Amino acid sequence: MSLLVVGLSHRSAPVSVLERASLSADAKVKLLHDTLAAEPATEATVLATCNRIELYADVDKFHAGVAELSTLLAQHSGVGLEELTPYLYVHYEDRAVHHLFSVACGLDSMVVGEGQILGQIKDALALGQELHTAGRLINDLFQQALRVGKRAHSETGIDRAGQSLVTFGLEQLAVNVPVGEWAAGKRALVIGAGSMSSLAAATLARVGVAEIVVANRTADRAERLAEILVASGTGVSAVAVPMARVADELTRVDVVVSCTGATGLVLSADDVLAAVSWGAGGLAPAEQDEAGAAPQASQGLRPRTPAPQSPPATAGRGPLAGMDPDVVARLAAAAQTHGRIADAGAVRTISGAVEADGCPVGPDGRAALTGVDANSLELHGTWADQGEAAAQRQPRRSTRTQAHATTVRLALLDLAMPRDIDAAVHRIPGVRLVDIESLAEASADAPMAADIDAVRGIVAQEVAAFGAAQRAAHITPTVVALRAMAAEVVAMEVARLDGRVPDLDERQRAEVTQTVRRVVDKLLHAPTVRVKQLASEPGGAGYADALRELFDLDPQTVASVSRADAADPMNDDDPGRAS
Repeated sequence: MSLLVVGLSHRSAPVSVLERASLSADAKVKLLHDTLAAEPATEATVLATCNRIELYADVDKFHAGVAELSTLLAQHSGVGLEELTPYLYVHYEDRAVHHLFSVACGLDSMVVGEGQILGQIKDALALGQELHTAGRLINDLFQQALRVGKRAHSETGIDRAGQSLVTFGLEQLAVNVPVGEWAAGKRALVIGAGSMSSLAAATLARVGVAEIVVANRTADRAERLAEILVASGTGVSAVAVPMARVADELTRVDVVVSCTGATGLVLSADDVLAAVSWGAGGLAPAEQDEAGAAPQASQGLRPRTPAPQSPPATAGRGPLAGMDPDVVARLAAAAQTHGRIADAGAVRTISGAVEADGCPVGPDGRAALTGVDANSLELHGTWADQGEAAAQRQPRRSTRTQAHATTVRLALLDLAMPRDIDAAVHRIPGVRLVDIESLAEASADAPMAADIDAVRGIVAQEVAAFGAAQRAAHITPTVVALRAMAAEVVAMEVARLDGRVPDLDERQRAEVTQTVRRVVDKLLHAPTVRVKQLASEPGGAGYADALRELFDLDPQTVASVSRADAADPMNDDDPGRAS
């Protein structure tokens, strides 16, 4: 076994690098084809999730394999090799097996113990099988990883050590309120209909939301997910809508969970601002007719109850009242000259680095959303950007998991990588955003359950067993070739006997043949059994070479047996397929 894994994950790389290095479906296919075309690799598959990208391959040269796999990852992920290299990790042979088994058990997940990774490992195996890039080693390894992961969840309490990423994300949105209490009666929008979005929708239904709207580019998948939710017995109301309706639905929901495969943003800060502004008393852009009237909400979903309108800004009253004119002039000049400073990609709650009375928007956010002109909003954007820059210069504090000071009117959970929701929405009062980066920070200090030690013990046992099985399998072609040679010798000697003693009848000839075969089998039995036992131990690979030398076996014969063994139909005992 010469298993090599090269990859990066949330443990080795920042989110900004992970989301840029994400692989599309087409990129995965091209990556695997190019990996097999490379000289060091004979089989491969890729495990790509929102938190990791790992390329697994059977290589015949370690250093050449590392160089080639690293180059291919950089090439297909779109991140330069020099930039990517500091974040890559490499595992080889037993360490690579240990790593995958730990991943399968949820020990390496952002939220320890989450079980969704098993489905992602199953998908990685299926992709390798579909593309015929997964051979005997990759199939054995990934099928065993699925078994190890299921064993860990069934024999230990690893599930209690953490939750699924969706549940953990909802807990972060709910802050210090039980998720069931927080979700009760809420309306939710789920964007996407893939495995993660489906899990999110099922979790929302389970924790007690009243209505779920599913939006997806493929209408059939959205409708199918909505039907499943309605039939789930949770009592949730579910409906599918086209992606074009997302901006409209934002004005009617309390919670949004997004996880798509889009390479760009699905929800911009402007989309969210418009939705929250309408929720505070305005009109949804999609629902204003030419006369300015607002028709009734469609799809049977009730619009939010409008908040009381703030009085229009007048001289001496309004969002700029009471501000130092010099401050306003400086902010206006900065906005005109520099525009909005681009978001750095992190989701932050601006803390006390900037005085609150320096912003034209009131601390409760209401003045920002009613009766404020575009210039005032631009001033607020510039102020927020300057405040964020100042906050970045301060010692880092864990503020991202705290609730907004204002009431949260729209809760957003972004589980996509790269992100679906513009990180700039954290500047909008009344909006709370939790994404992959904030989940990583929140889970960093999560308590470790005692069951984790038990899972680590299972992983160690399974790694040893897998290594022994692979080493024993390595000598099998040599043993098969040895027995084939012995059978050929028996056949030759029986043929010679026929020539020397032609008067033997069929019964006598069969008895003689059977006797010779029994003698040969008895002579070979102890050596072949013993060599398999020795070969299963660490460093036992040399026994196959010794056997070939001692019996003068033709290397081509051994190689042909190995090829025939690799060409056998794949093992149907795949627990991942039954789940």
